[in-house]
Amino acid sequence: MSRRVVITGIGAITPIGSGAEGLWEGVRRGEPAGRRITRFDPAGLRSQVAAEIPTFDPTEYVSAKRARRLDLFSQLSVAASAQALADADLAGGSRELRRAVVYLGSALGGVPPSEEEHARFVDGGLRAVSPMLALSVFGGAGATNVAMEFGIRGPAMGNANSCASGATAIGEAFHLVRSGSADVALAGGVEAPIAPLTIGAFSLIRATTTRNEDPRSASRPFDRDRDGFLMAEGGAMLVLEELGHAERRGARPYAELNGYGATNDAHHMTAPLPSGEEAALAMTLAMREAGRGPDEIGYVNAHATATPLGDPAEVRAVRCALGAAADRTPVSSTKGLHGHSLGASGAIEAAITALSLDRGWLPPTANLEGPDPACDLAHVPAGGREEAADVAVTNSFGFGGFNASLVLSRWQEA
Repeated sequence: MSRRVVITGIGAITPIGSGAEGLWEGVRRGEPAGRRITRFDPAGLRSQVAAEIPTFDPTEYVSAKRARRLDLFSQLSVAASAQALADADLAGGSRELRRAVVYLGSALGGVPPSEEEHARFVDGGLRAVSPMLALSVFGGAGATNVAMEFGIRGPAMGNANSCASGATAIGEAFHLVRSGSADVALAGGVEAPIAPLTIGAFSLIRATTTRNEDPRSASRPFDRDRDGFLMAEGGAMLVLEELGHAERRGARPYAELNGYGATNDAHHMTAPLPSGEEAALAMTLAMREAGRGPDEIGYVNAHATATPLGDPAEVRAVRCALGAAADRTPVSSTKGLHGHSLGASGAIEAAITALSLDRGWLPPTANLEGPDPACDLAHVPAGGREEAADVAVTNSFGFGGFNASLVLSRWQEA
């Protein structure tokens, strides 16, 4: 018999706030995080704006010596994990964690720092390159560093399923706990992509916004004036726990994770399947595993990145999966606030969805001033809505046709 899985800890470091409470305060505050890039001079780039983490000190989570040996991707991975474990009242190295699972998704992992090291190589040869480059550039570095930091000796896994990476990591970890392969999992996604070549590469394929003079309103999911996504950095990690294990510890769940579905469009490297049928199937598979029907879904946290093709395709997917219920099911994309942190987005949005179910409030889509007629869903109005949804779907769809959907439900004491 399948076991019940609950979310007992949330860690998040994002452009709108850090920690479970900081993230939630940022969502409620409703101030978009877009601004001109400060990590480097973006002059000459087509897209010159992003959503950066305003303050982050890795030495709050690891020693100064260890922080120097980690790139930003691994620093954020360890920091978000430390927050999640503390939030769940689980101590690193404890018996509960020794055989836990770490599953961390990231589209780019430690690739951006290699750009800086390559410049050093060109200028000064191999001796000028950091010896840590080979140990930070691979996508699994985040999961490995998390496992080492907290003494977790169960499976440590990573994936690079583009913008669906974080949701895929959570879904796959959920299946491991649900099946009995583990009692505890630490799962999510992290991204640190703000570097000249990365920003430039996404600009070349016309994926990112060019609202350089108005960065606060640059991320505009579902809006008729959207022109691409706002690149962001950040990460979120969730503690997933078998219900009985959580109850024995006296842990209070934020929400229950009930279902996960994954498909691939097998269509195009950047354009979604126009019909949205495979994305719809991911939603349907997640609802089926959760034992929920379309009429039971009280909220959809949409992937919607503000790209001209992606948003309408997701609308078709939602309509295909929910049928007539799509006309009345509240929908929003929180990327209007925190931007699009690629592989981390699904994890950040899963955290927001869990908090939304827990707190009884549905977030709006920031900067949605004139909905595109092709995006005709029941959008949550500006200011959000006080509403206690019982069941929610959160979607993550990525370049390469990756689709992942999660179904969460509001935790209610027996």
